[in-house]
Amino acid sequence: QLRQLFGSAVPAFPPKFYLAMTKSMADERWSQLEQYLQNVTLDSNITNSDIFRGFFQKLQQDTFKIQTQRAFLDVYLADGSNIRLEIQTSDTAERILEVTLCKMGLSRELIKYFSLFFFQDHDNGALSVVKKVAEFELPYVSLQSMKELHSKLGIRKWYMDPSLDTLLMDCTASLNLLYMQAIQEVRRNWVKPTEKQMQELEFLQKKAKKVKFLELIREMQFYGYVRLDPCICDYPEKGCSADIYVGNNEIHCCIKLPTNQTKEVSFKINRLRSWQVTFLGATKDGEEDTLELRFEYNDSGTWQWIILYTKQAFLLSSCLKKMISEQMIKAAKEGQEMEVKMPESTTNSKKSSIQQKQVIHSGFISRKRFLVRPNEDDYVFEKIREEDL
Repeated sequence: QLRQLFGSAVPAFPPKFYLAMTKSMADERWSQLEQYLQNVTLDSNITNSDIFRGFFQKLQQDTFKIQTQRAFLDVYLADGSNIRLEIQTSDTAERILEVTLCKMGLSRELIKYFSLFFFQDHDNGALSVVKKVAEFELPYVSLQSMKELHSKLGIRKWYMDPSLDTLLMDCTASLNLLYMQAIQEVRRNWVKPTEKQMQELEFLQKKAKKVKFLELIREMQFYGYVRLDPCICDYPEKGCSADIYVGNNEIHCCIKLPTNQTKEVSFKINRLRSWQVTFLGATKDGEEDTLELRFEYNDSGTWQWIILYTKQAFLLSSCLKKMISEQMIKAAKEGQEMEVKMPESTTNSKKSSIQQKQVIHSGFISRKRFLVRPNEDDYVFEKIREEDL
């Protein structure tokens, strides 16, 4: 059906093996199916189509045996409060997000700056963002499948450039959402204020000066970043543990070396050429699936692969794609402004402007050519089952 509607834009479906499969053949088939799904979801025209959404809606409901019926769903805010919605179990994340934010009084044109996420509150006070919810995903169904994780559904801002906060300051609802999230991130130790800055924040919070609070916190280390749970990396050597912050066009790693020394490393997004997420199977104890995200990075003129072993690999992939998307939008706007300022008679200036835009984009275009990357909304389902091969 997708082929009939979108033609060659839909990749060819991997061929089936009609004879009994060996383990290596099953692994190959598994890899091909994952690659196919990732390629299909790269095109937003496909993922927004009724055929695609209808298929995945039915698949989610059939997989977890949940029929369409009325239900209640709690959507949590960063201050711990929640909004209870009466929904259909077949309602998509896009629909639930829109209803929740409109209920809060958010202007419709600002909805695109927020998204639904699954998260976990830990007993030690730590906050884990499990994943971003895909627009076509059914949050009620996903929560039923994640019961053992004790996950909650919540709203968070969805952009990686902290300066975009300024676009949301004039709307009371969006201002409140940013303010609640900023306070949460200070309390959960995501943001790193100095002692003096902390005193200023506490004073502004006590006086309920929300705009001033947000203006001040934007100056602080790691504000606007997504913090991942501690993980393992192979840089600068194998087996190192790392605390990872993603945002503001970088992956910032606080790496603990085998010598117990700490090394701070910033991987800049404009020196990253490609990345991929790989499902490695269950851990030895069988309790948890293992994921890795590896990215190709230009370190002092040499391209090398850096590997992070983290269950939040798909969340990290989403953050990387979001940062690149924001960079490209910003570059396009700057290019348009340059063209407006350039005299029409200056041919060389026009060429210079066009060439500059091509250079800005060239670092990202090649990625799609040789490497399949998960869509920012992927990893709806934990994995492809053996019986689906």
